[in-house]
Amino acid sequence: MERIAIIGCGGSGKSTIAKRLGRALNLPITHLDAVYYDENWQPLPQDQFAARQEKLVAAERWLIEGNHASTLPIRLAAADTVIFLDLPAMTCLWGIVQRRLRYRGGQHHQDGVFDRITWSFVRYIIGYRKQMRPKVTALTQQHAPHARLLTFTSRQQANKFVTEVTTGA
Repeated sequence: MERIAIIGCGGSGKSTIAKRLGRALNLPITHLDAVYYDENWQPLPQDQFAARQEKLVAAERWLIEGNHASTLPIRLAAADTVIFLDLPAMTCLWGIVQRRLRYRGGQHHQDGVFDRITWSFVRYIIGYRKQMRPKVTALTQQHAPHARLLTFTSRQQANKFVTEVTTGA
């Protein structure tokens, strides 16, 4: 695992898994939200965002976490491992509540997360498996047939995998 793309719904634990795996494998970690948004939570133009990702995936080793389906093919085509956190909506909603309790709102510059809970974000999470999962699955099949695909449907599965990687078990 030298080039890992971690994808999944908001609140699924992408950043947490990325930090743990990045440490275990000594991989540089990129949180896409930190690339996409500036300090005022304004997004980059799409062409600049895509260009930055093209540069990131040209490196020999990397771990990139984030959804951003519009540029997902860039990461998928270069990844040797794709980790899809396909967790239930209630788990992801609990994840954003935990993040709120931990960070108390606002943007976190270290991982680019903006802890802002809106009704549109809640609706996105609730509808993710029905609306986004088919798109993510299709993009993965199309752009990453060469990659090892690991799909986790619970935090326990994802944590067990990271523990195994970390301990070499």
